[in-house]
Amino acid sequence: MNDIASEHSAIDLNNPDYYFNRELSLLQFNLRVLEQAMDDNHPLMERLNFLLIFSSNMDEFFEIRVAGLRNKLETGTGQPGPDGMLPAELLKEISRITHEAVDRQYHILNNILLPALREEGVDFLRREDWTDAQAEWVKKYFREQVYPVLTPIALDPSHPFPRLVNKSLNFIVPLDGKDAFGRSTGLAIVPAPRSLPRLIRIPDEISGDGDDNFVFLSSMIHAHVSDLFPGMKATGCYQFRVTRNADLEVDEEVEDLASALKGQLLSRRYGDEVRLEVADNCPRHLMHYLLEQFELGEDDLYEVNGPVNLARMFTSVDRPRLHYPPFTPKIHPTVKKSESIFDAIDQEDLLLHHPFQSFQPVITLLAEAARDPKVLAIKQTLYRTGTKSEILDHLETAARNGKEVTAIVELRARFDEESNIEGARRLQEAGAIVVYGVVGYKTHAKMLLVVRRDGDGIKRYVHLGTGNYHTKTTKLYTDYGLMTSDKAMGQDVHKIFQELTGMGKAARLKQLKHSPFTLHPSLIEWIEFETAEAQAGRPARIIAKFNSLTEENIIQALYRASQAGVQIDLIVRGICCLKPGIAGLSDNIRVRSIVGRFLEHTRIYHFHHAGEDLLYCSSADWMDRNLFNRVETCFPINHPALKTQMLEEGLQYYLRDNSRAWLLQPDGSYQRAQPVEGEETFIAQQTLLDTLG
Repeated sequence: MNDIASEHSAIDLNNPDYYFNRELSLLQFNLRVLEQAMDDNHPLMERLNFLLIFSSNMDEFFEIRVAGLRNKLETGTGQPGPDGMLPAELLKEISRITHEAVDRQYHILNNILLPALREEGVDFLRREDWTDAQAEWVKKYFREQVYPVLTPIALDPSHPFPRLVNKSLNFIVPLDGKDAFGRSTGLAIVPAPRSLPRLIRIPDEISGDGDDNFVFLSSMIHAHVSDLFPGMKATGCYQFRVTRNADLEVDEEVEDLASALKGQLLSRRYGDEVRLEVADNCPRHLMHYLLEQFELGEDDLYEVNGPVNLARMFTSVDRPRLHYPPFTPKIHPTVKKSESIFDAIDQEDLLLHHPFQSFQPVITLLAEAARDPKVLAIKQTLYRTGTKSEILDHLETAARNGKEVTAIVELRARFDEESNIEGARRLQEAGAIVVYGVVGYKTHAKMLLVVRRDGDGIKRYVHLGTGNYHTKTTKLYTDYGLMTSDKAMGQDVHKIFQELTGMGKAARLKQLKHSPFTLHPSLIEWIEFETAEAQAGRPARIIAKFNSLTEENIIQALYRASQAGVQIDLIVRGICCLKPGIAGLSDNIRVRSIVGRFLEHTRIYHFHHAGEDLLYCSSADWMDRNLFNRVETCFPINHPALKTQMLEEGLQYYLRDNSRAWLLQPDGSYQRAQPVEGEETFIAQQTLLDTLG
């Protein structure tokens, strides 16, 4: 044992060769999403949706990650991470991978998905395929619906190149002839109004073939672009789109965070340019002209064979066989047979597994609390809720009914800032206390606390979750929620709310761990305990499931645990900077990623802990930002039956998955899991749908 320990201690855990780059790992996740478009086990329209989700993911990747790298390169502030890559080297590699991925995306769209959909009666018509009746209908639609809201911009000294909105669809149009003022500018820009749909369905009576026929807005504009320039001739019409830096920078010292953020939202639409997408039939000199206008280089140019705004292609057709079968999340049986949600929670802790089980009990808790005369106070964190939210409705009602309502609204939830500002305004007008968390720390914890009279005293009812209080995502993301009236947990949640609204030392908690205080040291402690157990020859085991793993100290602790012989399974949806399977370093670590119908979002930590089986759920991934720069909660699953249930359904099912799992290799690539000969296909999400849904 001493010889082995000595050999392991000689390994330099700071060696950059032992870490994957964060951004490249995120790109790998996006590539796994793209590959779902090739999986014929998914219904055809769902395969198309995966292709479009890839586009949406890549938009955000450029808006945030690439924009951040470009800024570091330009300001000279980029420091290498554990992997040792500098911004210039990383940007070049990102460009190589993304160009290949985009080419593959359009190949899948044009050569596989669109022909397959056409055979199923769903056709995205090209201009050359329009029938006379369809062409006439398009012309009428263009004149009545599109033409009145278009604003063509001729380029001349009095009309310089316009400042175009982030990710907006635009056309560059070369012109022949002179306008009414005798001008011959040669070029014009036509922005497509964002208020118009990008896909328009042709009425059945026009097509007459029983198919679902769609026309792109871009095709309509292209077909009739000369109508925008009377007396002139458009000699071409080419789509393009520019992606901008969309990260918001708000000074933490501002006096009014809401006002400051509101002012920054407009700048998101006009940030620095980071990517140019252009239709591949555009002449090279026009592509170079656009690159010059946006001050971008050849590596930033993406020539695409089709619509440049694929993320706007989301649509639905009434053809059930082309979609996933619908399902209705089940109500927890204890809630179903109880007269009130308070009675249900009093009977037992309720473990909710979304989307397989309904989020409705959480809504019901707020609804009942809002009108129950015994309820004195409601406190809740709100990270993402959406503008049309039952959660906000019930909180408003509670405040108007005289309850003490406190909402910790995180205004800086990326891309949800505007809806969160609106939600905060609504609650304030209803009389709720609205707090924007702690300066410098995003409040990412998911907590709901209801304080209710109970005889001569009070009782606390708590909901803790791994996901957001957003009823839409509860149907699309896998998450866990725990509803309990456990006294110690209620006291802990109360103390965290006190931290967030008041001032003082970090709370001393009995059950919960929380960032930025106790969660990170607890994770290190639990990993080191397993390491010591393995070194002593006793059973040692770690299974953890989360979205991302980047924190260097945790990675190194896992490496040391592997060297000691701890068996480690990590189920990491997205970014993973740890390298599994390296001899002498991480050969006892296995990493898998699940990509399926629902977005995997649960965070579960399991440690054997000398047979005690510690099992925690959390709002936190194992990332620097979650562990040091956010307010996060981590809560135990204590009830033996619930612990057994979560170990099986939340972890073991995912380790058994041999169809939707991707296995991370030491070189950073992912291999699709396949059933071995004689083994039945096992899909974790489908099994949960069958057993819980």
